[in-house]
Amino acid sequence: MHVRNILEEDFVNYKIPSMFIGTCKCNFKCCTEQGLPISVCQNSELYKSPIKYYDDGLLIDLYLGNPLTGAIVFGGMEPIEQIGELIDFISKLRSKSLDPVIIYTGYNKEEIAGAIESLRNFKNIIIKFGRYVPHQSPHYDEILGVQLASDNQYAEQIS
Repeated sequence: MHVRNILEEDFVNYKIPSMFIGTCKCNFKCCTEQGLPISVCQNSELYKSPIKYYDDGLLIDLYLGNPLTGAIVFGGMEPIEQIGELIDFISKLRSKSLDPVIIYTGYNKEEIAGAIESLRNFKNIIIKFGRYVPHQSPHYDEILGVQLASDNQYAEQIS
């Protein structure tokens, strides 16, 4: 899988300690739709990080080898832009673990209906929907158990 960063132990994106995998692609729709420069994006620094390739099996072994983590979170840029790699990874993970997989996307449900249907083939998938909008009040999301940055963002267990 092509990624920009990996945090073996993340404590801010889900209610339990998780591995965070920062994907590498984004079309910056959150900024462009609002007429803002990409420097406003909460992930603009991550975008400057180099893209690295990791074997899915290596990432899965790294995750499973950590007794502290109980979920994998994909985010950082736009995971749906890498839906093929994401599905390949989850398929391999599901042969070894049914732990939650959380996908942070800036898309709305209607925009990615096909991707959602593909992801429903796997158990225990949660998607956080909605674009980042600067200067909004954070709100608590019950499913994720964390504060989300914009009022329009929410999580849903899709399978």
